[in-house]
Amino acid sequence: MKLITAIIKPFRLDDVRNALNEEGVQGMTVTEVKGFGRQRGHTELYRGAEYVVDFLPKSKVEVAVADDQVERVIEAIMKAAKTGKVGDGKIFVTHLEEAIRIRTGETSDSAL
Repeated sequence: MKLITAIIKPFRLDDVRNALNEEGVQGMTVTEVKGFGRQRGHTELYRGAEYVVDFLPKSKVEVAVADDQVERVIEAIMKAAKTGKVGDGKIFVTHLEEAIRIRTGETSDSAL
């Protein structure tokens, strides 16, 4: 099992959710986060004063999937989240030791 974490632009969230549904992903966790990468934020003007916005709003999508779904899920996220501009985001894949469904006690792939 793998945990796929994607940091994406917030306005691409619905597209990513729909793409994951088409791949058979049954659940996900979404968190509103702030951060920056190479783009290093940007300058904005508010009431005549310039200020730097260091941390930009992002959406963090976490999905636990079976090993045989990993490549398809990554491709779906990349296709749905890509705008072709700086700040499209990142995808991280980590090994998931164990998953347990609290209600039934199911473990591993059956708990996903």
